Amino acid sequence: MQHWLSLHPQVFLPPGKEVHYFSLHYDRDRSWYEDHYASAGAQQACGDITPYYLFHPLAAERIETLLPRARLIVLLRDPVERALSGLFHSIRLGLESLPPDQALAAEEERLAGAEQQLTSGAATHHSHQVHSYLARSRYEQQLERYEARFPAEQLLILRSEDLFTEPERICPPLLEFLNLAPAKIPKRLPVHNAGLGLAGSVDPALRGWLRTALEPTYAAMEQRYQLRWS
Repeated sequence: MQHWLSLHPQVFLPPGKEVHYFSLHYDRDRSWYEDHYASAGAQQACGDITPYYLFHPLAAERIETLLPRARLIVLLRDPVERALSGLFHSIRLGLESLPPDQALAAEEERLAGAEQQLTSGAATHHSHQVHSYLARSRYEQQLERYEARFPAEQLLILRSEDLFTEPERICPPLLEFLNLAPAKIPKRLPVHNAGLGLAGSVDPALRGWLRTALEPTYAAMEQRYQLRWS
């Protein structure tokens, strides 16, 4: 979505993804954040695509404080696939030394006390950012923070699978939600950060364990948001 939106003449996105102002860099002066948009045109809508904002315990509050009228799009992948993608992404970057089953088993201990530390003033927490495989896939818990602070009309929650495979259906209402003019929409959106597809090689038993662990999320997403993954 980053690439496609950046082509819209009414949109300005900072070069490079993930500004992280409302998560990792909130201790910086507000002007640091504004400098990312110094090249934006007067009539352009400015965007910030930082997935970690959904998971960070203070991001929703911070966004509301600075940008109370922001329009927020949340792209959600199949919870199991997201957990595996995050795991193998950390492995590829050298941030995860444990094998997949042990990494998932260690997550609860690694994240113990992380949110308390972040809400008590810690700027960052390494494991909260890079070892949060299952926790980041529990979407219903994260969405509650945003729903408590933003009205429903400022939130658009979508399955990422639909965006990439059916952009001609998904993108027109997305543009309307952002108050943008209609634009040319490709038949399929390329997934620029698709990774190496290592999740497909995961032991079926481990995948089944993940599905069971995340079953409350699947149920909540279908019940509350009519979003379903097979």
